[in-house]
Amino acid sequence: MACIKFSKFIKIGKELMKTQEKVKKVKAMIFDIDGVLTDARMGYSDGPEEVKFFNARDGHGLKLAKRAGFTVGLLSGRGSKANQKRAKELDLDFLYENIKDKGGKIDEILSKYNIQAEECMYMGDDLIDIPVLRKVGLAVTVSDAMSEVSDYCDICTEKSGGYGAVREIIEIILKEQGKWENQISKYIS
Repeated sequence: MACIKFSKFIKIGKELMKTQEKVKKVKAMIFDIDGVLTDARMGYSDGPEEVKFFNARDGHGLKLAKRAGFTVGLLSGRGSKANQKRAKELDLDFLYENIKDKGGKIDEILSKYNIQAEECMYMGDDLIDIPVLRKVGLAVTVSDAMSEVSDYCDICTEKSGGYGAVREIIEIILKEQGKWENQISKYIS
């Protein structure tokens, strides 16, 4: 599978047409956290809490996707109170943490939410994400992902993890499905 830089300014070729068809089928968006919603750095202090930095624009994008009717959730190999706090404040449909077998967990998620694999978009950045990327209809990675990951993806964002990549893919999906204008109308009318 060829990983495409999906730019709104460049729309050419058979591969891109196939990818656009996959984008139009998406009903659920699932995201890894470390390296996708964050820049993969983790901070530690004298206290027990881990420090993570999330992008506010990514967060607003997740809210836009929810408002547009998508099932939106997080699937992480690590657990963190920061993850839990972020998922709660964004009112996401689910958060699964400490998942070492993401490929097995995605089957459970699809079944629980009555979603077909081809209706699911997953965005990951590291080797642990490959089993999920191979199962879903639309496989997405960030520009700074492990090089092996892009071999299993339909789209590589132009932005890096933690720096707007989540917002980028959400905008692509909303625009390709004709839902973008409705979601931004309250801000521009």
